[in-house]
Amino acid sequence: MDPELRRSLYWIMLLAAIGLMVGRIANAELLLEPSMYKVNPTRVWPKERPEPFPTFSSNDRSRWATVRSLVEEGTFVIGKRIPDESNSKGYRDEGILFTDGFKSVDVVLHPDRQEFFSTKPPLLTVMAAGEYWLMHKYLKWNIAEHRWEVVVLTLVTLNVLPLAVGLWLLSLLLEAYGRTDWGRLFVFAVACFGTFLTTFSVTLNNHVPAACCVFYAMYLIVKPRAEGQPVSLLAGLGAGLFAGMAVCLDLPAAALAGALAAVLMFQSPKTLLTYLPAAILPMALQTWVNHEAIGTWEPIYAKFGGIWYEYPGSHWAKRHLPDQPQYPGIDFADEPKTIYTFHLLFGHHGLFSLTPVWLLALVGLSLKGNDAGASRSVRHWSLAVLAVVIGFYIWKSNNYGGWTSGPRWFFWITPLLLWGLLPAADSLAGSRLGRGFALLCFGAGVFAAVFPWTNPWRHPWIFQWGEYMGWFRY
Repeated sequence: MDPELRRSLYWIMLLAAIGLMVGRIANAELLLEPSMYKVNPTRVWPKERPEPFPTFSSNDRSRWATVRSLVEEGTFVIGKRIPDESNSKGYRDEGILFTDGFKSVDVVLHPDRQEFFSTKPPLLTVMAAGEYWLMHKYLKWNIAEHRWEVVVLTLVTLNVLPLAVGLWLLSLLLEAYGRTDWGRLFVFAVACFGTFLTTFSVTLNNHVPAACCVFYAMYLIVKPRAEGQPVSLLAGLGAGLFAGMAVCLDLPAAALAGALAAVLMFQSPKTLLTYLPAAILPMALQTWVNHEAIGTWEPIYAKFGGIWYEYPGSHWAKRHLPDQPQYPGIDFADEPKTIYTFHLLFGHHGLFSLTPVWLLALVGLSLKGNDAGASRSVRHWSLAVLAVVIGFYIWKSNNYGGWTSGPRWFFWITPLLLWGLLPAADSLAGSRLGRGFALLCFGAGVFAAVFPWTNPWRHPWIFQWGEYMGWFRY
């Protein structure tokens, strides 16, 4: 196939993916607020605009509350607990956190200051707040009154555009390293339509930006080798910066940052002089911001299981109550590790059951291949990263990510899995049976990604089906 035709097909798929993401973001308010509309037998018309704006779940509301507080009140505090003897509880809670559209369980209560904070790492929230500050100051937009304008513009700039750039860089790598037309186009189609990155692009979350950072870091290290060039000091600096940002957004990405350092150590060791300081910079910045926000160097989520999380009235303290129901909920999956491992990989929240093409990627990551050294090293190190991250969550967690339509702990690894999918797709390109199997896997992945069309913070289709059939309940 003519390379120019392939590039045209890339652009067609990329623009279609962008259109789908932006369309869902722009339509989120209608999808989430059916109460905005009242119906009579003859017509439908909008009611008076309600106060909340289109937030999907506790997860993104926790971030939006902090964004609003930073810009409008100049603080990370999103609520306060005030002693109140007139109340049967002995206290009352007030602040942004307790207003419509911003209520969330993903918060902690500072035990000394009695102030509420989001549990989410602060760097992404500060970036979103920076955008909102510009809108608030120069366009005079208020997030409560101009919810559609603020939310759409923020999500397009933080999610859609960075992801579009990442996909475009992926197309360049596919052109450089792919061996067949079918393999290149198949991988790009999966990237545009068959992963949960596009699903979650409509909500303020850390997983999509983290995956974008992985796209960028991988490109900067792998692309020079296609041209027979070593990784330059400047490329190492950029790769380090994006790898460090990925760690700030998704902590287990530290495994990737270490793996990329190992690749550079064997391929272009002098590049570590720029890679390592650049990787440390965003992590140091986030640590400083965290200290400025809550007065401690330790990340908030490291306090899970303590008094910061388990204060009176907290969602996270409910598991200790004597009247706890038989099924404590998806946040506290009370089941053997073997069952948890199965569902995390092949069951109702399964990495491979919801996106079956990752089984092919697993094979591709293991192949020796004949590609240039850096790209092959990235594939093999990616397999090690995947094993470490899966092992970490099996060992440390019994949580599937709460209410989520996919295995969100692994979303940031998507670029690495796509890279592993390429040699597997190339190997299947010459077999009609192989192509058919790959397409079936692709179709199943598209279904899983599109199933939560109106809200990504909903259970996966396998989970909902299993509950309906009575196979399990949480």
